[in-house]
Amino acid sequence: MSLTHPAELEIKLRIPRNAIAQLLRHPALARHKAGRSRRRKLRSNYFDTANLRLAKAGVGLRIRRDGRTWIQTAKGPPDAASGGGLAARPEYEWPLGRSTRTPALDTTRLATTPWRRLLLKAARSGLETRFITDFSRTEIPLALPERTTALLAVDVGAIRAAGSPARLEICEIELELAAGNVAQLFRFAAELADDVPLSLQHESKAARGTRLVSGHAASPLHAENAELARDVAAGEALASIMRACLRQIEGNADGVLCDGDPEWIHQMRIGTRRLRACLSLMSHLVTSESLSRLITDVKWLASGLGRARDLDVLALETLPILRRGSDTSALPAIRSFGARVAAQRKRARIAARDAVASRRFVRLILCAGALAATPEFDAVGKPAADLSTGTLARDFAACLLSRRQKKLLQRGEALPDAPAETRHAVRIAAKKLRYATEFFADLFPGKRARSYRKSLTRLQDALGVMNDAVVAARLAREIAGPDSNAAALLQGWAAAQATLAAPDLAREWRDFSDAKAFWD
Repeated sequence: MSLTHPAELEIKLRIPRNAIAQLLRHPALARHKAGRSRRRKLRSNYFDTANLRLAKAGVGLRIRRDGRTWIQTAKGPPDAASGGGLAARPEYEWPLGRSTRTPALDTTRLATTPWRRLLLKAARSGLETRFITDFSRTEIPLALPERTTALLAVDVGAIRAAGSPARLEICEIELELAAGNVAQLFRFAAELADDVPLSLQHESKAARGTRLVSGHAASPLHAENAELARDVAAGEALASIMRACLRQIEGNADGVLCDGDPEWIHQMRIGTRRLRACLSLMSHLVTSESLSRLITDVKWLASGLGRARDLDVLALETLPILRRGSDTSALPAIRSFGARVAAQRKRARIAARDAVASRRFVRLILCAGALAATPEFDAVGKPAADLSTGTLARDFAACLLSRRQKKLLQRGEALPDAPAETRHAVRIAAKKLRYATEFFADLFPGKRARSYRKSLTRLQDALGVMNDAVVAARLAREIAGPDSNAAALLQGWAAAQATLAAPDLAREWRDFSDAKAFWD
């Protein structure tokens, strides 16, 4: 008989080996410890086809040895409850008995899972051990508030590629929910992270093992919308949207820290902007101290990422265009300015990495996860509006979209000839409306909604082109000085861009103004 769990809910955090003793002495752990520690030696063989068919589908298949006991496990892709450091995956387990030798896979069990076609087809193609995890685990049972029970596991060991010396070290903790309120798991993790140098571990051991044997580097994670049912309540919808935003932020954290590709910062900045937009929507429903603190922290993160991203655009996109379009007499000033931009860009990237590596970032993600898992989002006092978290999300979205569209139409009346400050205000209003239309896309399917979103996207893109030029001119004044040759060149270029882009902006504004609201 299979032992089936709807979902494994756990928070994974990296920990330096020399900080484990500090963790085990932490007052919060002493306060919530609910039994004796247990030490285990675990070894797992992970199976897949030669072309890693299971891993590509997000499915994991392993046989784990615990003492002399063997357990076969199949896990599915992370589900919508994931985010904020939490991994939620459907899991199926079957005991395979006791033995000193590794048993064969029991393929008959695979037919009882939701991924039976994939697994059985993979079994026919040939499943072999692709990598092995071998680690020591220290387990500590926990009793948290609200009758919540959990298990803290400290794992130290390695992931090894089968038939290869390639390996990755493991040194991490897992906080797995046994029963109760998952928000308490987030709060306990945040309390530990206040004192112990923990960092987010976005990838499972299986995902890291797959990267090890495939040789493929991770790539920047793009935004994905939450899947919403038509009859979902506003509070539940916003919690799902919030977790989707968090997945993009935390999924790009390692790339920001370890990879020089500017796309990592770009995608994390998008995730941060989307999260800010989501939190703004929440503020229409509740007044909450937790929400206010989180908004402050997200603004802090957005500031560091924004500076780095603006300088990336200036160095990699704007200056090359300026060089190609300038005469030779201007090139020395552009080269000199480019060197100063490179130095500023390096400092901005270091500042962004420091922010992502900080305890404040880890706490931001964990506290956001806790808030998304908390009914009413820790509301205090009366609701912030007549609407409530129990309002149908369609009704909430229709009301909000109407207000945001009205604000955008009012601000854009003077386009395309408005000054830069007005265009910036229009762009912000367009961005907020666009994020809201994307968030609630599942609630309003159809051609009319898609057409509206496309026209809004084109308008925002046209405004973005002009905004990039304005930002470039502002950065030139800051970096080289307001009276510098570089500032004059960029100011002239920005003015020329505004003139060239005006017809496109006028056209996109007309098209958007004529677009019919799809939420009526």
